[in-house]
Amino acid sequence: MPPIRRILVLAADGSQSLDVLGPVEVFSYADRHAPGSYEVGVVAPTHDGQITLTNGLRLGAAPLPDPVPAHDTLIVAGGEGARRATGDPAIVEWVARASRRARRTASVCTGAYLLAAAGLLDGRRATTHWEFCDALAQRHPLVDVDPDPVFVRDGDVWTSAGVTAGMDLALALVEEDLGPDAALHVARQLVIFLKRPGGQSQFSGALSAQQAAQPALRELQAWIAGHLDEDLSVPALAARASMSERSFARAFRREVGRPPAAYVEALRVERARQLLQDSAPSLAAVARATGFRSAEVLRRAFHRRVGVSPADYRARFRLAA
Repeated sequence: MPPIRRILVLAADGSQSLDVLGPVEVFSYADRHAPGSYEVGVVAPTHDGQITLTNGLRLGAAPLPDPVPAHDTLIVAGGEGARRATGDPAIVEWVARASRRARRTASVCTGAYLLAAAGLLDGRRATTHWEFCDALAQRHPLVDVDPDPVFVRDGDVWTSAGVTAGMDLALALVEEDLGPDAALHVARQLVIFLKRPGGQSQFSGALSAQQAAQPALRELQAWIAGHLDEDLSVPALAARASMSERSFARAFRREVGRPPAAYVEALRVERARQLLQDSAPSLAAVARATGFRSAEVLRRAFHRRVGVSPADYRARFRLAA
């Protein structure tokens, strides 16, 4: 019988609850399926192990073990607490030591901040919650931050996107340990995808572009969102903003953070997503409603931005329903 794999989950005060409990549930179900596979312990950098999660729930964990015992996997949960903990040298140093004692190290959501602070992501590809990817890349330029994957494996270090993505990561770890059948069994029991289609772009939304400071451009942004099936070319938009095409394109990119064409395409894909979720009659109808020249043009833009085809995306939401 193989030895029990010991999993240590580090949860700082202010951790996101699902970052902690999501992976714990995955390993718990895996151990029920294959008894003796896992032993999971939650540890916290407080003197008594008591922490308050971001939703207000209190969690009793064990204090950080010192010296760090040998263990199979270290998982660092994210949330506000993880980001705050990067300012505590003792916690950062403990993470570095604990990682050296583990076969593999993982983070959920902004737990990646603690791995990066400990130097564990330098020269590696990594991800975190889509909302914090830019900040992580700016703070740690040696880390190759990829904002789209649900999780990333680079050698013996794994990082995941936000919140529920920690369960995707944990399922991948179970699959590595126990095989695909065991991971599929756990996914079925938890009613989640074994491998969800696409990346974080499915969830971050195309509407995250900043609002322009110029009133004329800000009003134009609002108008575009309600007229996606009309001519939204640069000449048409420039004329509506009473600007030359060149000045409009420069001002729009400077203030909104992306070229007009990219902004329009993102809004159109976002609207197409909503229509697909609402069981639109056909892809051609979705293309017409969102201003794409044809279903094929929509299909290419959708796959480029969302990471899956419109048909796969619609099937996913039908299955969810």
